[in-house]
Amino acid sequence: MRLVTFSSRGHTSIGKLAGNQVIDLPASDGALPRTLLELLQAGPAAMARVRALQLENAVSWPLADVRLQAPVPNPSKYLAIGMNYKKHVHEALAAGIQVPDSQVWFNKQVSCVSGPFDAVHLPRASDKVDYEAELCVVIGKRCRHVSVDDAPSVVAGYMAANDVSVRDWQMRSPTMTLGKSFNTHGPVGPWLVTPDELPDPHALRLRMLVNGEVRQDVSTGEMIYNVWEQIAYLSTVMTLEPGDLIATGTPSGVGAAMKPPQFRKVGDVMRVEIEGIGHIENVCVPEPQ
Repeated sequence: MRLVTFSSRGHTSIGKLAGNQVIDLPASDGALPRTLLELLQAGPAAMARVRALQLENAVSWPLADVRLQAPVPNPSKYLAIGMNYKKHVHEALAAGIQVPDSQVWFNKQVSCVSGPFDAVHLPRASDKVDYEAELCVVIGKRCRHVSVDDAPSVVAGYMAANDVSVRDWQMRSPTMTLGKSFNTHGPVGPWLVTPDELPDPHALRLRMLVNGEVRQDVSTGEMIYNVWEQIAYLSTVMTLEPGDLIATGTPSGVGAAMKPPQFRKVGDVMRVEIEGIGHIENVCVPEPQ
């Protein structure tokens, strides 16, 4: 299934894609929650009701007439791994960045989460905004101490993500959090694709295009730590909750590693494409006054 959060004509709801239509889930079945986070929290029985809904018996909207929002606009956590593709590690080492021998994690504050086609603000505080195309995992149930073997069972689905990074602010703190958390710097979507449609998240082509030019192009199979290892590692430390987002790392080709470095300018269009998921596309605009 492909699940969305959408708005149209002042109406905001959650839906399931059916061809070029969006089935409005709570309008079609009053027992269903009104947000995707609540749907994930409701568990397998609610998800089974969603699967059972058919277009001919549902309230629907043309996909072309709705505005897609971040599928999970209010996660409790947005965690991201750094240096998870070998060539990107080499980029970091060449730039003088020390790379530990363990998984490197940082927070993107959830206030940065934005929609798949929303504008990305270029902040007044920096001219060093960069892109990072990533596969994003959405957690489907509350869990702790998850083994690598059991990790697939806690995944609700997958999205495309752009880990927009403000490089000078990122380097001001070892945690990287400030440089990763500016408003609008967490576009995700365009929808949540459930695991039955993507049985192997490590066999997907991942690309970043800037103004139509390919900057990043990799198979997710080239991750150093795969998705299951990431979930096991994180759940050793903390309880993962339904709706939590995990950005699984970016490949080589970031703007900061180019010679000379190339950062985003007003009007630039960043497009993340992931095989089996789709794309998100965000134009860079000045930060509002």
